Amino acid sequence: MHIPDIIIAIDGYSSTGKSSFAKIIANEFSFLYLDSGALYRGVTLFAIENGFITDDSAIDVPGLTEALKNLDIHFGPCGTYMGERCIEKEIRSLEVAGKVSPIATVPQVRNYVDRKLREFGKKKRIVMDGRDIGTTVFPDAELKLFMTADPMIRAQRRAAEMQAKGQEVDLDDVLRNLQERDYIDSHREISPLTQAEDAVVLDNSHMTMQDQLEWLKGLIRERFDC
Repeated sequence: MHIPDIIIAIDGYSSTGKSSFAKIIANEFSFLYLDSGALYRGVTLFAIENGFITDDSAIDVPGLTEALKNLDIHFGPCGTYMGERCIEKEIRSLEVAGKVSPIATVPQVRNYVDRKLREFGKKKRIVMDGRDIGTTVFPDAELKLFMTADPMIRAQRRAAEMQAKGQEVDLDDVLRNLQERDYIDSHREISPLTQAEDAVVLDNSHMTMQDQLEWLKGLIRERFDC
């Protein structure tokens, strides 16, 4: 099917499969996939490695803000890069996952990420996932989705993903981390996680990726008459 030149914005809770679904959409419709979460995780990794965030998640905002001026986080062949270094594996660690939400509440960090994303968005035919894509980054996106799923199912998915990468995980720890991130993301002062008024909800608790793709195709046919 032919898809018009649009932006597809995907928001939702952690571990609902937003990134995986966005990648499938990009491959199916020849769209460019942008992972906003990877950019936030990249900044978080940078903050951890350079002492801008402590073990109790206290953030040196002035120091981090100054450092952002020269920070180059971008996408490349292996995924996410910091300068010439591929950081795709490091940004998926539980340590980074546990600190990304506090980092994402810093307005200067959000401005840094949003600026990079909007540069890509000028060309259209992109799909992006995150927590404020349809509400803040691209409020005029032609198609907005809001993904959700049962918390335990999300925790099981996240644990399986981490185990597949050789990491030792405890399901209770993963569930607790997801619940903490949900609360922080939904209650932060700047660009909180919320469903855009014109977003379509996708609860994929009991759906396969193929189920979700067929659902999306039906939505696009209805919305854009194609």
